[in-house]
Amino acid sequence: MIELRNIHKSFDGRVILDDITAEMQEGKCNLIIGASGSGKTVLTKCMVGLFQPDSGEIIFDGRSIIEMEDDERKLLRQQIGMLFQGSALFDSMTVEQNVLFPLDMFTKLTQEEKKKRANEVLEKVNLTGANKKFPAEISGGMKKRVGIARAIVLNPKYLFCDEPNSGLDPQTSLLIDRLIRDITLEYNITTIVVTHDMNSVMEIGDHIVYMHQGKKQWEGSNKEIIFSDNKLLNGFIFASEFLQDAKKMRMMQEKEANR
Repeated sequence: MIELRNIHKSFDGRVILDDITAEMQEGKCNLIIGASGSGKTVLTKCMVGLFQPDSGEIIFDGRSIIEMEDDERKLLRQQIGMLFQGSALFDSMTVEQNVLFPLDMFTKLTQEEKKKRANEVLEKVNLTGANKKFPAEISGGMKKRVGIARAIVLNPKYLFCDEPNSGLDPQTSLLIDRLIRDITLEYNITTIVVTHDMNSVMEIGDHIVYMHQGKKQWEGSNKEIIFSDNKLLNGFIFASEFLQDAKKMRMMQEKEANR
């Protein structure tokens, strides 16, 4: 579990995060949602240690990242997998080489052991046989899957995904969502997904934190979100036709159940 306690962060006098208290639940898909400029990315960067909060605490399984010594923080970062918005693959490396990169950097495994592990995660994301292809030779959805394979190759305890469906068509987005969910469940990873995709909210949102102008406005599950009476949250989510239909469907189901 990752606990956020009273996190404040400002840049040049402008408040970006204003007293954020929330939790990222262990072994769940935790989504941070909100409009552009709401502070989602800054909050995530604070969690992974790229930014230092001005005040507050970030607790990883009972350990404060702010109070950790450099060696402890380095070990923690090795337990964190990252899926970047643009996949961030090395264009000059093959799919296999991209996935091997963290193993080369952080392990002392033999080359045979590293290749075996790379093939295991490539199989997990349904990319068996794509080892020798270069990023320019594969689709956007395949690039995302390579990014996921690279993010989980070190068996991370925490997985951070920044807009994993950005630039993808709806069908591919659904496949990526389900892949993230399946990996979270199978490996018992604490997954944090930054997104504004409402389809992702309903598909994989075990636990959701909604942010608006640097403040946390709501926290709950995807089963609770469509019945929220938070006006800011409703204004954000019901701009999505998908969720309007979902709310109508849930209300109809409840009426039927109560007859």
